[in-house]
Amino acid sequence: MKLSLRIFLMYFLLVGIGLFTFFSNAANQLRPIVRQSAENALIDTANLLAELVVRDLHNNQFNREQFTQAIARYQQRQLNASIWDVKKTTSDMRCYITDRQGRVIFHTDPDEIGKDYSRWLDVSKTLKGQYGARTTRIDPNDELTSVMHVAAPIFNNGDLFGVLTVVQPNASSVPFLEFARTQLLTQGSLILIFALAIGALLTYWLTHSVRLLSIYVQKVRQGERVTPPKLHERELAELAEATESMRRELEGKAYIENYVHTLTHEMKSPLAAIRGAAELLEEGGMEANARQKFLHNIVHSAHRMQDLIDRLLALAALENTNQLHNPEPLDLAQLVSAEIDTKRSRAQQKQLQLVFTAPPNIAEIKGDRFLLLQAISNLLDNALNFANSQSDILIHIEQQAEQLVLVIQNQGPWIPDYALPRIYERFYSLARAEGAGKSSGLGLSFVQEIAALHKGSIRLCNGGTLAQPWVEARLSIAR
Repeated sequence: MKLSLRIFLMYFLLVGIGLFTFFSNAANQLRPIVRQSAENALIDTANLLAELVVRDLHNNQFNREQFTQAIARYQQRQLNASIWDVKKTTSDMRCYITDRQGRVIFHTDPDEIGKDYSRWLDVSKTLKGQYGARTTRIDPNDELTSVMHVAAPIFNNGDLFGVLTVVQPNASSVPFLEFARTQLLTQGSLILIFALAIGALLTYWLTHSVRLLSIYVQKVRQGERVTPPKLHERELAELAEATESMRRELEGKAYIENYVHTLTHEMKSPLAAIRGAAELLEEGGMEANARQKFLHNIVHSAHRMQDLIDRLLALAALENTNQLHNPEPLDLAQLVSAEIDTKRSRAQQKQLQLVFTAPPNIAEIKGDRFLLLQAISNLLDNALNFANSQSDILIHIEQQAEQLVLVIQNQGPWIPDYALPRIYERFYSLARAEGAGKSSGLGLSFVQEIAALHKGSIRLCNGGTLAQPWVEARLSIAR
């Protein structure tokens, strides 16, 4: 099944179930709402009629025949009411009156006069001072035959004289219920059609770019040379660009070839130095001072190779690590101070001053102590390597809302513009200050990986003037 069809079906099910549930609940609420409205009107009617007959009952002048004729005329009225789209042409309300003992003294059905209604809920509750109402079915098996009875007490100066009950069959509300159901069904159908149209457009919008990207990947898989599609969705566009980059790297094996080439190049110099010194020592007849010099060269080259291999292994391990395993709360100022103490002797050899400042009550960070010490050490080494003699290396910590930023600034030559985009590449290095040799080129790559693990970043930038240039490194760590 296609992705677009799956999305559309899922959307259809969600919208369909949601609309069905809503309109089903709304339809189920129609009947009680309509009956509640009808009962509310019957309460007003019953109380109004009770006030109309109270004086006659009190004076024993209640004219049953006259009241019966009035009710009959009301029932014979030809109504022409248009309630929304429902026409009402006949009256369907009935009523009866009982005395204070619950005996019927008036009824729209003359055969009921004189009967005892004291046990009916509408009468019995009203005589007890409660709200009296009941619904009774003429046919117990047919809900449409139910009749609503709402009673009102007949008072005069606080004395209860009787009860007046108005009666209305619930069948009279059926036209309104059918009208409301028809409206709900019509509007629900329109909403469903509109929702499905939106769902179709949404499905096409969501899957069109995915389809283009899928076609592109299939063509790449088949070995065709194609350009990535132009996608408007940022995430998919980034995925297309990443796929294109991966294709280029896989086709040309650029990554592996560059890695092997640079590693071979870096290892070639110390190996050549070791081999040359060993050959000269093997010839013999060399003075002690010269022998000592060549032995020193062998040891130095061996250390350089060992350092290169160690750094490379550490960097490879970091690149294969997705997250910190046991982060702990750390005081960044203490970590920096500890590393500065280990670098002071080297700084004194170059007549450099390490000046460190940090704000009071600095917040803690959560991270790996060993890795952060390694990152700080590499940045300090980098500053010491490229700083001019008899200058200051300024170190301070900036506290931001979400991060702490370690700033290390050394006075020295600017990083060339061509080198700025490449300084984080493996094995890429520049000549050190005052004619010193190049480094392994792995230090900043190492720092970049450590920063990423701590949800931060590393950035180097140039500053100052031509007369007094300086370079600043900014290591940010998430708090």
